[in-house]
This record gives sequence, C-alpha cells and structure tokens, in this order.
Amino acid sequence: MSETLEQSFVKQLKENQNIVHKICRLYTNDSEAHNDLFQEITIQLWKAFPKFRGDSKFSTWAYRVALNTAITLYRKSTRSVSTVSYEVQKHFFTHEEYNFEEEEKLKLMYQAVHQLNDIEKALVYMYLEDKDYTEIAETLGISEVNARVKMNRIKGKLIKILNP
Repeated sequence: MSETLEQSFVKQLKENQNIVHKICRLYTNDSEAHNDLFQEITIQLWKAFPKFRGDSKFSTWAYRVALNTAITLYRKSTRSVSTVSYEVQKHFFTHEEYNFEEEEKLKLMYQAVHQLNDIEKALVYMYLEDKDYTEIAETLGISEVNARVKMNRIKGKLIKILNP
C-alpha cells in the first residue's frame, strides 16, 4: 500500500522540522511569535505540497517556502506575525517543543543576525547549515557568484556588529 499525500507530507515535515524552527528563530523574538510563524509556515508548506515535484530535495524546497513565508509576514507586519486561523489535528502533525535554553549560547549571534536584512538572514542561516553555494543560490533565486559575494560582505558586517 502506498503512502497518502498527507502521510508523505507529515513524514517529510517531521524529518525537516528543524529547518522551520531555525527560520522561525531568525525572524521572531519570542516563543509565541515563533509558534505562530511555525504554524503559518506549516500551513503554507501543506498548501504547496501537492505542487512539490521532487525536482529538488524536500529540504531545499521547504527552505524556500519557509523563507518566503517568513519574509512575507515579516515585511507585512513590523514586529508581530499574523497567522491564518487553523486548528492542528493531533493525528495530523504535532511539533516537538523548541528548546530555547539549548540555543542560549547562540544568543549574541542571533542578535547580530537580527540586525541584517531579510536576504542576508536567509543566506547566513543556510551557510550555517553547511549548504553549498549552489543550493543557497537555487533556494534564494540568485547566482552562485552573487551568493558568495553577499556572504563575504555579511561576514564583514557580522564581525563589525559583534566586535564594535
């Protein structure tokens, strides 16, 4: 018996939910906004999933949808994230609670990254996830050379922010 669309989506999302959590961490400042953005990204991923053709890895596709959702919502509202009313059914998908204490060591870096613009944040995130420049460029819709140049400039910016 083959997997249903829903089962396939839940399986892929469970395997890749840290991608969504980390993007939420980059674009929000508290746990309530984090959870709201996580929920909105999950909804957008589910809506777009029937169109996912598998031309790229699920994780690459999820990055793109999650980043676009986060950036769109971030631009629409200065600091708060509005979400679509949606009740997650327990059998459908439950996400693991995100451990903010575990991320405490990265607090200074996150504060510095929060000062970057949307595209710079996305680039830093994927760079820290050890994505190669080809995948970064594909996800962000820019050339590989442009991704490398932007990353070098961002490194300089972050050094200035962290070491004034």
